[in-house]
Amino acid sequence: MGSLQPQELRVPNASTSPWYRKSSTQAMADLQTSVTGLAPEEARARLLRIGPNALPAKAVDPLWLRFARHFNDVLIYILLAAAVATALMGHWTDTLVILAVALINAAIGFFQENKAEKSLAALRGMLSSTALVVRNGQKLKIDASELVPGDIVVLRPGDKIPADVRLFEVHHLQVEESMLTGESLTVAKQVEALEQEALLADRSNLGFSGTSVSAGNAKGVVIETGAATELGKINCLIASVDESETPLLRQIAQLGKRIFQLIVGMMAVLFVIGFFWHDYPFGELLLSLISLAVAAVPEGLPAIVSIILSLGVQRMARNKAIIRKLPTVETLGAMSVICSDKTGTLTMNEMTAKSVLTASTLYGVEGQSYEPVGRITLAGATEALDWAGHTNLAAFIRAVDICNDSSLQRNDEGRWRVVGGPTEGALKVLARKACLPEVDVRRMGKIPFDSAYKYMARRCDVAGDSLIYLKGAPDVLLGLCQQQLGAHSVEPLDRAYWEREMGHIASQGLRMLAAAYKPVPGAGGEIDHEDLQDGMIFLGVAGLMDPPRPEAIEAIALCRQAGIQVKMITGDHPDTAVAIARMLGMGSDLRAMTGQELEATDDAALRTLAMQYAVFARTSPEHKLRLVRALQANGQVVGMTGDGVNDAPALKQADVGIAMGIKGTEVTKEAADMVLTDDNFSTIAGAVREGRRVYDNLKKTVLFILPTNMAQGLLIVMAILAGAVVPLSPLQILWMNMATSTTLSFALAFEPGEPGMMRRAPRQAGESILNGFAVWRVLFVGGLLTAAAFLLEAWMVAGGQDTDHIRTMILHTLVTAQWAYLFNCRLQEQFSLNAALLRNGALLTVTLALILLQCLVIYVPFMQTAFHTVALPFSSWLLALGVGVLVFFAVELEKLLIRRWKARRAG
Repeated sequence: MGSLQPQELRVPNASTSPWYRKSSTQAMADLQTSVTGLAPEEARARLLRIGPNALPAKAVDPLWLRFARHFNDVLIYILLAAAVATALMGHWTDTLVILAVALINAAIGFFQENKAEKSLAALRGMLSSTALVVRNGQKLKIDASELVPGDIVVLRPGDKIPADVRLFEVHHLQVEESMLTGESLTVAKQVEALEQEALLADRSNLGFSGTSVSAGNAKGVVIETGAATELGKINCLIASVDESETPLLRQIAQLGKRIFQLIVGMMAVLFVIGFFWHDYPFGELLLSLISLAVAAVPEGLPAIVSIILSLGVQRMARNKAIIRKLPTVETLGAMSVICSDKTGTLTMNEMTAKSVLTASTLYGVEGQSYEPVGRITLAGATEALDWAGHTNLAAFIRAVDICNDSSLQRNDEGRWRVVGGPTEGALKVLARKACLPEVDVRRMGKIPFDSAYKYMARRCDVAGDSLIYLKGAPDVLLGLCQQQLGAHSVEPLDRAYWEREMGHIASQGLRMLAAAYKPVPGAGGEIDHEDLQDGMIFLGVAGLMDPPRPEAIEAIALCRQAGIQVKMITGDHPDTAVAIARMLGMGSDLRAMTGQELEATDDAALRTLAMQYAVFARTSPEHKLRLVRALQANGQVVGMTGDGVNDAPALKQADVGIAMGIKGTEVTKEAADMVLTDDNFSTIAGAVREGRRVYDNLKKTVLFILPTNMAQGLLIVMAILAGAVVPLSPLQILWMNMATSTTLSFALAFEPGEPGMMRRAPRQAGESILNGFAVWRVLFVGGLLTAAAFLLEAWMVAGGQDTDHIRTMILHTLVTAQWAYLFNCRLQEQFSLNAALLRNGALLTVTLALILLQCLVIYVPFMQTAFHTVALPFSSWLLALGVGVLVFFAVELEKLLIRRWKARRAG
């Protein structure tokens, strides 16, 4: 942190060590301030030099520029070039229709675009709006943006810390820092300088901007403001992360480039052949080449991709997953690694007592979170406890309930919450589960908890008995006790027993908290540390943990079945993280890589280690970002879940950033691609299933649209090579691609998922949407349609039909054959007319829509004029339907042969 402090505030030869390693006196000297604060004039001067205590805003592109970007596509370039060429030739109807198609595609993309990034704005909103400062010895309340390094701030319970501060006066200060560190517990603060290097979570003499004071009071000197704070560093990390392109967008872009290269090459060759060999008139040849360009461009593909993704978004929203970025739907299907934050994502983020150890027995505690429901049982037993003979357990629970400053409340939504520290709250829940008889309690003197001595004590009268209750770290309380409460009486302390049994509790990843008591004669109400030195009786130890979410266990099993690795990345202690990972079913032979080990590892080595380890503990935001990038460098499609501000940069870098909707911060939600409205990790498994279904349907759509484009292009190429009239006009081709193809493709968006899709491994991120099988299918079906169209044209030419009639019949036949091929595309390799056909009502809808559109273009006079079509007799419809049926059975025969060939290879 020291490297970020303002140079102009340093005195000559000032120490450059980190702030947490400096004494508070040295820090104030470096900042040229004192406990009485800055003079107002000096504060104003520093504000002018350093700038306000605010995070820099990110520039937002204007709407017109964001709309214009949707024309930045090679396929759109071809359409725009065709529009210019037809305009120069005076074919204004063609020009307007081509431009309309380009505008429609751009409009669909623009309106489906994500909302502007709000991450940085939400992050700025997390800064405290006011601050209580000391200037010239006087306390003042000022706008937090006016704070400067060197200011003295006063912190009270409930305050949001307004800047990074070096604490110099602390009174039982507890700070909630989970948004930065991932720690589920509040952090006790102190003022002494630290001797060793320390990670963010261990800098106990610093307060960080945006974190909250949960208890106690303090004073601190401001060391960093604005972008130089730890919160500001996260802001910089978010701003530095580039938007990653999804696998689908990469494949669509690659497909567009290949089509563009093919079109340009073919147009050049055909121009030479047509102009110099067949002596085509220049205008007619140019119009034919424009027809080729329009035919080869799958204009309807961008629109139908947006529609399929939008439908996927709606389905996921109904299943508690809000998609903020459309391509995320498809990316979920390729996700191969989920990097999950622990606290609040895989766990409840609510401390819970899971066991109680007394001098005679180990007890288990059932129940999750803060809800006071659950039985207390003998360890390993299933029956509820019979309290007779367990007076030492009752005494322990009574002690931790009375020596406790927290309270348990139920909000309007019925959710239980703790007012106070989460550890004390867990003990309050334990007391409610025990349902002990109520007794009269009069609380008197108290020694508040302090990290310096690691305990809290209270003197009180309980049912007429004067007692001192003590609660704190087990090792400290064992040092203060010489006796223990056994099953029936007080007996000598068996320290070896406690250390052995606490070792078993620690191995389960549980945090421990001990209690003791002491009868005190007399009527005095005050208490001092000296009162704890003699006669304390050890009661027992509670094992506490932030428990795993039950639904997360099932979700991880489903993810592993689907070939998706799950990795835990947390700021928590390594032993705790490993224990939770085992409970979640992430593996048995687990080890944790720590943040310090990660920092000592270069990027090349981290690529290997990131794949080997499943648990990463004591991590910072920078570590999470490096891990996501290391996994992506291995070719993994990475999902990152989280709910704290510290997760936001990694969420933005990940291919799929997944935020928790209930407990997640606004920053995390805005940085994410997907928000879980129920905070349920298992929702991710459902989202992956939907993502795989969407990708399958997108691939089916590509395999449906491209053969028709290929057939249209081949018709024009062969006509030019033969020196004949082109069978379809540019407008007729546009009609087929935009009106009919898009309409029919809509049905594929509603196809249910194919059986077994959640038992197959994630597809490779680099896998082309047009693999060898897909290319063969496009060539095969395109060839079928081309052959059918040419045979039909030759038959009609021989029959003396005019050009408009021939073109209308070819148009109608290709549309009908395309409709028949739609049924082939429902299943890539299996027979298409199965029972699931009846579940897709969209097939009937698009069939009726197609009939209506074809009647419109064939029989309505103004459409006949615009598209150069003529009315067809009913016999022509039957002929076109016959061709379509032949195409359907030809493709089904090809599927059968491929299935048999694959079966022979597998055998």
